[in-house]
Amino acid sequence: QVQLVESGGGLVQAGGSLRLSCAASGSIFSINTMGWYRQAPGKERELVARITNSGSTNYADSVKGRFTISRDNAKNTVYLQMNSLKPEDTAVYYCDYYHTSIDYQGKVHEYDYWGQGTQVTISS
Repeated sequence: QVQLVESGGGLVQAGGSLRLSCAASGSIFSINTMGWYRQAPGKERELVARITNSGSTNYADSVKGRFTISRDNAKNTVYLQMNSLKPEDTAVYYCDYYHTSIDYQGKVHEYDYWGQGTQVTISS
């Protein structure tokens, strides 16, 4: 099991910045992907950004150039620096931890864990 604890959400004005943090604990695999997703009212959960343990990243088009994801592998923590925030960034942001393992039969097992979510509200 992996536990994820998020922090850093809040209310800011448009154009402002926030930094989200997510600390993972428990059965951490050295090879993993951590990321941030968000869900606005009435909408499906969507990927914001994710980063592998080796530092490869990808971002949603809507946040490119404004958000930066990073991680500290020693602390098993992922960060999301959000700048130039817009009202449409308002959502509950969820941290995600994902890894795979292969058993003795060669079968791949996937493990996906979620944080409890943190509210980000951007006022216009």
